[in-house]
Amino acid sequence: MASPILHAGATVQCLHAGQAQPVMTNLRVKVGGQAIVTQSCMYTVAGCTLPPPTAGNGPCVTAQWTSAAVRVKAGGEPVLFRDSQAVCAPPGTGLTIVQTQMRAKAT
Repeated sequence: MASPILHAGATVQCLHAGQAQPVMTNLRVKVGGQAIVTQSCMYTVAGCTLPPPTAGNGPCVTAQWTSAAVRVKAGGEPVLFRDSQAVCAPPGTGLTIVQTQMRAKAT
């Protein structure tokens, strides 16, 4: 089933409410006037509430996507969509896509 494509202005958070932002985007492809994000794009996380080592495993600092669209690519890279999964470093938890555009979809 098709799912909305992730774009640079989407609201993405780590599981501990930290705000995640893409380091770079694909500037050639846009949805809703905003650049899309591909699987190779690293995300940075700010404001993670997970305690640092000795009290916890965190906080989340970066995230890398582990799944993306199979059929839709931009610049040879699979695009990210609402159902894409990511792993945050150092704790190994994920990201949550809270809000993204809803018109353009991928599988």
